[in-house]
Amino acid sequence: INQFVGPVEKFFNEEVDSKKIDQDAKIPPETLQGLKDLGLFGMQIPEEYGGLGLSNTMYARLGEITSLDGSIAVTLAAHQAIGLKGILIAGTEEQKAKYLPRLASGEHIAAFCLTEPGSGSDAASIQTRATLSEDGKYFLLNGSKVWISNGGLASIFTVFARTEVVDKDGQVKDKITAFIVERDFGGVTNGKPEDKLGIRGSNTCEVHFENTKVPIENVIGEVGGGFKVAMNILNSGRFSMGSASAGMIKKLIEMTSEYACTRKQFNKKLSQFGLIQEKFCLMAVKAYVMESMAYLTAGMMDKPGFPDCSVEAAMVKVFSSEGAWACVSEALQILGGLGYMKDYPYERYLRDTRILLIFEGTNEILRMYIALTGLQHAGKILTDKIKYFLTRLQDTLGRKVDLGLVGDRGVVHPSLQVRASVLSFRVCSLYCLSQLDLLCFLLSQTIVEEQLVLKRVADVVINLYAMTHRAQEPRPRGECPSAAAIPTPSVLLGAGRLCSWGIYSKLSHRSAAEHARVQEPLRGSAH
Repeated sequence: INQFVGPVEKFFNEEVDSKKIDQDAKIPPETLQGLKDLGLFGMQIPEEYGGLGLSNTMYARLGEITSLDGSIAVTLAAHQAIGLKGILIAGTEEQKAKYLPRLASGEHIAAFCLTEPGSGSDAASIQTRATLSEDGKYFLLNGSKVWISNGGLASIFTVFARTEVVDKDGQVKDKITAFIVERDFGGVTNGKPEDKLGIRGSNTCEVHFENTKVPIENVIGEVGGGFKVAMNILNSGRFSMGSASAGMIKKLIEMTSEYACTRKQFNKKLSQFGLIQEKFCLMAVKAYVMESMAYLTAGMMDKPGFPDCSVEAAMVKVFSSEGAWACVSEALQILGGLGYMKDYPYERYLRDTRILLIFEGTNEILRMYIALTGLQHAGKILTDKIKYFLTRLQDTLGRKVDLGLVGDRGVVHPSLQVRASVLSFRVCSLYCLSQLDLLCFLLSQTIVEEQLVLKRVADVVINLYAMTHRAQEPRPRGECPSAAAIPTPSVLLGAGRLCSWGIYSKLSHRSAAEHARVQEPLRGSAH
């Protein structure tokens, strides 16, 4: 990886003018060519197709550097994290051989076309339609897509459209299909670039398809299997937002700290004030956790045969996007009026960062996905064991929970000890039943509509996963854990709540060692 890091860092430090890119609302052709010459348009494309063949971990490392300019980062991500990813993960060998070499070199740029005027987060409601020709050789594609990154630059599009599919029962149904569409197929046009709040240099526009003839060979996966393809594409790329956000925030910390070490107020440098130091501490912790979550997830994804990491990737995306937004806000608070001025780069960081909470799945949608996926996993294991758990919980709590009513130090008269023991047992049983009722509620069909409950579950799991990166690393005895590894009170409170629900170990998908790691500080916080 070091052979790539040096040249890429040098290029961004010497050749990228982020202020000009933002002002002109476009990336200069010579800058795009430099990115192509470095191979950055083919980072994860296998070497056999002309790419760099980087692992997820190596891709995340370069993402730390490319994120130094938000417009460039989005252009590269739209091209390979989603634009060509469908060909990479679900394409045929013929499709890969035909399209990947020129996509790897940057000769062709890719775009991902899913969002429409009437469908954003609800991807299943798209209206673009592909109609099979009478001879069965091609589809006629008609419809419009909006807010397409690289839409005006791309010559290759991954497009999702409704098609008629005959199911096993012989009924005709509308299902989504994914297509590889070339601009040269004809009938492909795009609108003018959108005038955006941030990432202004990236190209975003509407893309229209009018009677575009798409060969049957250009279907990605199966006809009718496009929704799954879309979700797999989006799920596979979110993890990199962690390292990208961390790279951006570390650069921002560097610039802000230089200011704080020179700016004086009340005859003291800003860096000497406790409240300013606290802000730098919080920023550094968040950057460290973002980076660590991203690399932990990337490492799992790189491991052969490792199970699906889409939930972990979603957690990285939510934590990192919100962490980056919070860090930029803290930095501007340190900078005061200076941070608000367009003559300086800080306000651009604020504008560029805001989109992170929206694209590649809004954080609200991802929280629902995280919680519901975890509960679905728990439900498969727990549904048939409810009665068993009821008995065990009653027995366990009845033995271990002491209300202090009876015994040598009991507060009731000896003549009432029998009744007091019964009362203790009933209280424990009531607590047990309340926990079981809550568990049954969480596993019920109506939980899908309980978004506030699901948000709480997701937030707990996200924070637990944020703690996991250090729990996974052996630490020599006596070594003090880093600040980022110490759970905050809110994390402990959330972890305690989820542990009391009895579903922590099922939702977190972590090891017994991690469970013990979480329980240890929880026990301490109870006193």
